[in-house]
Amino acid sequence: MFKFLLLVMLVGTSCASTKKSASGIPEGWTSLFDGKTLNNWRPSENPGTFSVDSGMIIVHGPRAHLFYEGPVMDHNFKNFEFKALVKTTPGSNSGIFIHTAFQENGWPSKGYEIQVNNSHTDWIRTGSLYGFQNVREVFVKDNEWFTEKVIVNAHKVTAMINDKIVMEYTEPTDIDQLPDRKERRLGSGTFALQGHDPNSKVYYKDIMVKPLKN
Repeated sequence: MFKFLLLVMLVGTSCASTKKSASGIPEGWTSLFDGKTLNNWRPSENPGTFSVDSGMIIVHGPRAHLFYEGPVMDHNFKNFEFKALVKTTPGSNSGIFIHTAFQENGWPSKGYEIQVNNSHTDWIRTGSLYGFQNVREVFVKDNEWFTEKVIVNAHKVTAMINDKIVMEYTEPTDIDQLPDRKERRLGSGTFALQGHDPNSKVYYKDIMVKPLKN
């Protein structure tokens, strides 16, 4: 009887593993990028900055931002885990905006930017909550893929690089009383990838999200 139960458990485990590997997406996560097109993503002022090749979003060109406007959570996320595989090139600069909204021109005024920058002249490095909790240390090299994860839960933002926590930020409870923070704050919104300048070239793939309970 014990051998039979053990065999059933092993078979069940094998089937579960096969199902997971067939989808390529971990349980609880949802892909935001189909790997072939920019469907469900909306570019701002310079659409040519963004292209797709070999399962990657390539960000290379004048300043622009690519906003997710797809059906997942009606592109309005509050508490979540977001992750992507990212590769920078020497001297490049980019970013992942959270709790933001489409904006035709300029730097997004709503939400926060999680920095993507390993060697640009700007010293604020990958994993920073740009302008609020800055990281000076470089954790990954250019021309190498790494995982960048952003976790938002209530008033806390956490950034992880290759599963290592590099930044934690808790939003002040008195934020309503702080000047110029009506838009630059946590609330809810979508994601955006940043095209910083024509000399920057950054790659993104396996972009996905796992909503957390509000």
